[in-house]
Amino acid sequence: MPDLIGPVEVVGTGLLGTSIALACRQAGLDVLLSDTSAEHIRTASGLGAGRPRQPGDVPQLVVVAVPPAMLGAVISHALAISPDAVVTDVGSVKGAPLMEVAALPGAERYVGGHPMAGSERSGPLAATPKLFDGRPWAVTPHAGSRPDAVALVEELARLCGAVPVRMEPAEHDLAVARTSHVPHLLAVLVAGRLADAPAEHLALSGQGVRDVTRVAGGDPLLYSQIVTGNAGAVLDLLGEVRDQLDRLIGALSAGDLGTLMGLLERGQEGTRAIPGKHGGPARPTATLYVSVPDHPGELARLFADAGASGVNIEDVRIDHDPGRPVGLVELVVAEDSADVLRAALESLGWAVHR
Repeated sequence: MPDLIGPVEVVGTGLLGTSIALACRQAGLDVLLSDTSAEHIRTASGLGAGRPRQPGDVPQLVVVAVPPAMLGAVISHALAISPDAVVTDVGSVKGAPLMEVAALPGAERYVGGHPMAGSERSGPLAATPKLFDGRPWAVTPHAGSRPDAVALVEELARLCGAVPVRMEPAEHDLAVARTSHVPHLLAVLVAGRLADAPAEHLALSGQGVRDVTRVAGGDPLLYSQIVTGNAGAVLDLLGEVRDQLDRLIGALSAGDLGTLMGLLERGQEGTRAIPGKHGGPARPTATLYVSVPDHPGELARLFADAGASGVNIEDVRIDHDPGRPVGLVELVVAEDSADVLRAALESLGWAVHR
């Protein structure tokens, strides 16, 4: 297995590219930075992510971290100007850029990649070397990829703290369509129903609608490129959703409670199918709702009291109670620990309900 000793060139110094560069620098590697934006390179360099690539630099590995519509062209350029380097990318669609690259000289040195990590913030200032810790990193070799090139890309994923998951490009694109692209589009449609809603309707918004629509706030230009690049898989799944929506409309119109219950139960099954923490099986959980005064120090006091109970908090969400100076904190814990935490918090004066 080859050792990743560098230099590593990162082409595109946004959130993902700069985060990879920072992780490589933290591991002691020489990192070369390339970007069409001189400002991004200056910012990333100032953060300690590396140095601008100079004539004569010979990278061992090139990581392409550019917008989806540019992937094929930039990967092709990297293969041409770095004839000894392995080239990978971090794009969220793998089939489309591979079609542009597969027949080129040097294509055996290309191995696709997709770290399943990100942020609602963008740009180099949002970057962190810890962005990929514990996250899956899809590694998608094509039929002609050299084994040593695949091994080098998997080593990059591990160096960044991620867990490499090898997949075929087409299977990857179907997987992300199912778990990311279609959910994003459905969130967009739900959020669009709110854009012109009367203020008195929006005043009833709770955590549920925030959960469903959160990802709809993403960059429209970026996501239009992503779903266009993965149109085949996305369209197939949207067709399945359309069929289910027709069944739902028909069941409601006819008062068919059996079909309605079947659809609701199928959704419940889907939530249970999502892997739990660290990729393991999902564990049964319960949610405790705690009223928290909306002033400094109260959240810290709640977390300290919860920690003192010895119960591990699996997830936290915060909602605000309209018209009252309090927040509602949802503490998600293992189902068999809920009563222990509730008793501990109530003994300290917190208002708690399940």
